[in-house]
Amino acid sequence: MPTGLAPKGNGKAIIFSAPSGAGKTTMVKGLMDSSMLSLGFSISATTRPPRGDEKEGEAYYYLTHKEFHSRVKNGDFIEWEEVYPGVCYGTLKSEVERMWSEGINPVFDVDVMGGLALKKVFGTSAISVFVTPPSMEILEQRLRGRGTESEENIVRRLAKADTEMKLAESFDVKLVNDDLQKAISTIINTVVEFLKP
Repeated sequence: MPTGLAPKGNGKAIIFSAPSGAGKTTMVKGLMDSSMLSLGFSISATTRPPRGDEKEGEAYYYLTHKEFHSRVKNGDFIEWEEVYPGVCYGTLKSEVERMWSEGINPVFDVDVMGGLALKKVFGTSAISVFVTPPSMEILEQRLRGRGTESEENIVRRLAKADTEMKLAESFDVKLVNDDLQKAISTIINTVVEFLKP
């Protein structure tokens, strides 16, 4: 949910959202690998435990439920949401303010509701990109191919994806991830145009 507390500073932001498994993290990585842009990855805070070899401060800032909700009360988040029961994610104001002070434009890799909330806070200072899989069947294949999710989680993520796909038109750009290199090239060109003064 948006807190209404915009970060201090001037800059632009690039927001990527998608159903889980659509490929947004791969798109973000492809964009971040482009040396022609002054971009930084905005690291979200979460209450979920690390997956695999994820490290604190690289993929996420891992907080206990108590720490997370204390920071919510302190107004430390631009937006936050309980994405799944007991699993919260949020965008820290301090992260964006730090990047803007360094002349870096933050790139967000967030769920669909988080993307809509961020766009509401940043307005025309942000471009929002919705990454969609070619089909729900391919999305299911990708989720199963990860090998990290239980059957219950896969079913829950697919049900949520169906709802999220209906929100694609609320984003500035809808990008179908059917040809990875083409999609990355398209998004780099789109962001270059957006960041022009």
